[in-house]
Amino acid sequence: MNPYVLAILLSSLGLGTTLTFASSHWLLAWMGLEINTLAITPLMAQQHHPRAVEATTKYFLTQATAAAMILFAATTNAWATGQWDINNLAHPLASAMTITALALKIGLAPMHFWLPEVLQGLDLLTGLILSTWQKLAPFALIIQVAPLIDPTILTMLGLLSTLIGGWGGLNQTQIRKILAYSSIAHMGWMIIILQYSPQLTLLALSLYILMTSTAFLSMKMASATKINTLTMMWSKTPILASTTALALLSLGGLPPLTGFMPKWLILQEMANQELPLTATIMAMAALLSLYFYLRLCYAMTLTISPNTTNASTPWRTQTTQSTLMTALSTTAALGLLPITPAILMLIT
Repeated sequence: MNPYVLAILLSSLGLGTTLTFASSHWLLAWMGLEINTLAITPLMAQQHHPRAVEATTKYFLTQATAAAMILFAATTNAWATGQWDINNLAHPLASAMTITALALKIGLAPMHFWLPEVLQGLDLLTGLILSTWQKLAPFALIIQVAPLIDPTILTMLGLLSTLIGGWGGLNQTQIRKILAYSSIAHMGWMIIILQYSPQLTLLALSLYILMTSTAFLSMKMASATKINTLTMMWSKTPILASTTALALLSLGGLPPLTGFMPKWLILQEMANQELPLTATIMAMAALLSLYFYLRLCYAMTLTISPNTTNASTPWRTQTTQSTLMTALSTTAALGLLPITPAILMLIT
């Protein structure tokens, strides 16, 4: 892609998200979401492959549907209350439609069906943008309207997303689909704690973006899109295989890695809110997600390809890709658990 066009598209992504962040009016927030959608569409279709075009079409139709629902909900609320302020979502129909549309925007279950299919048709870098940056603007709106939403709806969305994100990834062989179901499960953890502690939602979102960036950048460096291609990873780049396996375990929430921090704090907060059954279901659903992360780790570190030669010094591949972002995100995704007390002091 032409670097000038790429710069315009990336700056439009930033503009759309910033506009939604800064808006208190539904029309401005909607405009920011639309700029985001229109900016990422050419990035998704740049490969000119039928699978990429199909994914782009599915994404555009889904996002257009969600945007139309948001606009309709805002109009209904303005008709009933006379105000367009985001914080004045008083009409029950408007609030239900708004949370449904925003759940569709970020891929929360049961509005998640588009996400694995779309992510499967994209290259890894565009998939990284879709899984991280594109969730920021809808999440800003969700956090603002959450106090006005029925808590039962948020709890059901969180539980369903965590369970479906765990179950859906079990029988997948495509890494991008596994990361899509991982995204659905992590969104569930963020939504379920939103009504009790929005600071924990922001913490979980930040660490999710960090760990998912590590996973996508590592897979991009290894040129891996399927589980069976991971079996060559140990022979080619053993250090990358080790750090990627640890990053996936961090996504699964195993101590002493960074990913344990949000799950630990969320379960602790749910116990403080006297929700033991919900916390137990969430903890059990995390084990489902952990299983498919362990499948990837097993393929990377405990198996070797039958085509590998039995030489004493395995061949190595030289990469021309920049490794700085991968190294920084990997370090953060593996080693931030010791600063949990400091983070607790900041968010409480």
